[in-house]
Amino acid sequence: MFAAGRQWVWQERALLWCVMMAAWESAWSQLRYSVPEEMPKGSFVGDVAKDLRLDLSMLQDRGVRLVCEGRTQYFALHGKTGHLVTAERIDREQLCRLVEKCLLRCEVIIEGEMTVYRIEVEIRDINDNAPSFREKETELRMSEMTAPGLRFPLRVAQDPDVGRNSLQRYELSGDEHFSLSVQAGPGGDQRPELVLAKALDREEAAFHELVLRASDGGEPSRTGTARIRVAVLDANDNAPAFSQAEYTVRVAEDVPVGSALLTVTATDADEGMNGDVKYSFHKISDRASELFSLNSGTGELYLKGNLDFDEISSHELEVQAHDAGELFDTAKVAIMVTDVNDNAPEISVRSALNEISEDSPPGTVVALLHVQDRDSGPNGQVRCSIAESLPFRLEKTFEDYYRVVTARELDREAVSEYNVTVRASDGGSPPLWSSAVLSLRVLDVNDNAPVFAEARYSARVAENNAAGALVLTVRAADADWGQNARVRYRLWEGRVRGAPLSSYVSVHAETGALYALRSFDYEEVREVGLWVRAEDGGAPSLSSNVSVRLVIVDENDNAPQVLYPPPASGAGWAGVELAPRSAEPGALVAKVVAVDADAGQNAWLSYELAKATEPALFRVGLHSGEVRTARVPLSRDAARQSLVVVVKDHGRPALSATATLTVVLAESVGELLSELGSAAAAAAAGEPSVSLTRWLVLAVAAVSCLFLAFLLLLLALRLRRWRRSQLLAAGSGALRGVPASHFVGIDGVRAFLHSYSHEVSLTADSRKSQLRFSGGSCCDTLPARPPPDEPAPLLAEDADGARRADPDAPPQAQPNTDWRFSQTQRPGTSGSQNGEEGGAWPNNQFDTEMLQAMILASANEAADGNSTLGGGTGTMGLSARYGPQFTLQHVPDYRQNVYIPGSTATLTNAAGKRDAKSAGSSGGNKKKSGKKEKK
Repeated sequence: MFAAGRQWVWQERALLWCVMMAAWESAWSQLRYSVPEEMPKGSFVGDVAKDLRLDLSMLQDRGVRLVCEGRTQYFALHGKTGHLVTAERIDREQLCRLVEKCLLRCEVIIEGEMTVYRIEVEIRDINDNAPSFREKETELRMSEMTAPGLRFPLRVAQDPDVGRNSLQRYELSGDEHFSLSVQAGPGGDQRPELVLAKALDREEAAFHELVLRASDGGEPSRTGTARIRVAVLDANDNAPAFSQAEYTVRVAEDVPVGSALLTVTATDADEGMNGDVKYSFHKISDRASELFSLNSGTGELYLKGNLDFDEISSHELEVQAHDAGELFDTAKVAIMVTDVNDNAPEISVRSALNEISEDSPPGTVVALLHVQDRDSGPNGQVRCSIAESLPFRLEKTFEDYYRVVTARELDREAVSEYNVTVRASDGGSPPLWSSAVLSLRVLDVNDNAPVFAEARYSARVAENNAAGALVLTVRAADADWGQNARVRYRLWEGRVRGAPLSSYVSVHAETGALYALRSFDYEEVREVGLWVRAEDGGAPSLSSNVSVRLVIVDENDNAPQVLYPPPASGAGWAGVELAPRSAEPGALVAKVVAVDADAGQNAWLSYELAKATEPALFRVGLHSGEVRTARVPLSRDAARQSLVVVVKDHGRPALSATATLTVVLAESVGELLSELGSAAAAAAAGEPSVSLTRWLVLAVAAVSCLFLAFLLLLLALRLRRWRRSQLLAAGSGALRGVPASHFVGIDGVRAFLHSYSHEVSLTADSRKSQLRFSGGSCCDTLPARPPPDEPAPLLAEDADGARRADPDAPPQAQPNTDWRFSQTQRPGTSGSQNGEEGGAWPNNQFDTEMLQAMILASANEAADGNSTLGGGTGTMGLSARYGPQFTLQHVPDYRQNVYIPGSTATLTNAAGKRDAKSAGSSGGNKKKSGKKEKK
């Protein structure tokens, strides 16, 4: 028994703990804050992150949104701090009219977790409105017979504030005949009444001016005033009376504007003007004054604004009936608004995805929706649905929240974009509905390989095509999208006639255009087979192949080639045939044989007789090329017949070739040979006259050429002499200052040649020369001993002047080593060819004088055009003394612009003159000249 009681206690404690945990969970998921109205924008309301125990980093990463009821967002949530602040200025009187406790509800949505928290914010009232009277001035009419103590209701003041900030007291000032009495109404409101404290006397005062002041309880207090003017009238002892104290009417919220809702009726027993009753509103709210109007003469209540059950479900007001003597009666009017299904459900997308991968698993959350209907009862019950054909479904999560999730796998190639329509309908009759469309794009996955438009491609390409010509275009499409659908083309490498396939054709990687890289020749290649691969841009990439066949089409690019008769060569004849004079018509004489390298129609050949000695004697077969007699040869027909046969193909345009046949009409071979011999003799007889004419033409041409060459040579000599005179004039000053020691003996000549030697290169026409100063001696040059004196550059000024005079002259060339020679070729006496190796020039005085004399004589003779020093042209007479190998070909020419002391002559290069005489010189000289030109 004790154990059972103890177990019962433990069960009660466990149940209590569960209840407390549930209550704590419910209280924790909902926050309440309080904030006064008219706070500036951005004012702090509460720390939501701290109160909900949320991590700020989680809010920044996963995203947080604040959604408030109504069309205006009065609050905002800072994602970095988690604080709830005001987003707009809040006016409690405008937001919560006629509501004592003003609450605003919001939801905090964490998008990453799809979690919702509710927040309620109470808007506290502040004293921002002063009491006000609807009518600033009121006129009362009182009979002078009115008894003291009679009460007259006054217009009440309106204060939108609540609590202590609302209307608290009234005060009256202005006249001793009246006092103020404040009565409490049924709802606890204050109703001021004007009390007649002293009897009125119209003769004493016809009007009384009073001021009614209304004050609230705020700090500081706010007040409002109204002026009351009392007119004293004659006596009126009956007041109007309503037929009933309270009127009640039920009105649907969709009643059209201008409809009459009810009629109030009041009667007055007085007659005349004192019995004329007028109706007016005695107590009415600001909202009711916007919705209703009262006919002052008939008492009919009209609707002048649209009713809204969701905003205010009932309206209460007071109607006053008064006569001309200001006697009155009041009645209460209650208007009950009934709900009508006039609000369609509202769908709000709290969170939604714009893109989803096509390989997402079923059950993936796509969107979070909030659905509500502002109607009540069955009209506010909402049902949501999605079309069954779509791969999505709805799941209800929290009260009015729904999740849109995938119902099955997606395929972007089938449907690349979905417009998911969520339909919400209420339970009204007829039901109202609304919808929201979610646009969802399906992201591509590379699951499709490129597919060619055709299973295989073929094209016909005319031969002799231009290199780079477009052959055809292969196209492959990929059902994927973006980079996965980007197709690139390339060739499978192969070989055609031993050459790489890539040297024949190429394919554009982007467009698939196939281009011919070379000109095709049908006679070499008649067909090309290849494979093209298409790859997409996915990772990994997918590919497919297609075969391409290129057929080369023949063109008529080869003329017919005549095999027989062969073409004539020299003075002989080709294709000589024998035809008996007794041949019958149609007898075969010869056959022209021709072939065409083309194919098809371009190789079909036809034969025509273009020219004949006797056109009527022979005919040619159109397709066979057989030459046959057309008639019997006659005695008057020439013995030798010449036939020209044209061979044409059938191409466009047609190409042709000709064949020439010689047919001899003879009965035997001997007669044939005799005829051919006589023809050869006749040809030989006419040949001298032809040769004579030919030689005359050649002679005239030769004379003209020689005359032209003479003129050019004369002009070249004139130019060279003028240029030489310019060089000598520029260098004469430098030569005057040369010491005499430079020209003494062979040593002086040798020093002069070493110090001032230079090379002169002359072209064939001697109009362009190249001057270069040589440097020091080398092991294979002529040895020379420098003079003891200072080596002044005698020709430096001349060279500079020449370069300044001819700025377009070519740059200074490198030393020409062709004149250098070996030890055995160095100049010397005839008996010293194999002698001393140390010196190249003769050492005795006799040899020195002879060398100077020969150089001078050779220079003079070269200037005159003849040389008597022996040796032949271009040797300067040196070969007779210094050996047969020593010629001007081996020795540099130092005679150009060189002055030899003791002589009036100037050494001048006679190469131009020697070149001019080279036509009549020996074969050795020609060889030397050719070698010079080659250099």
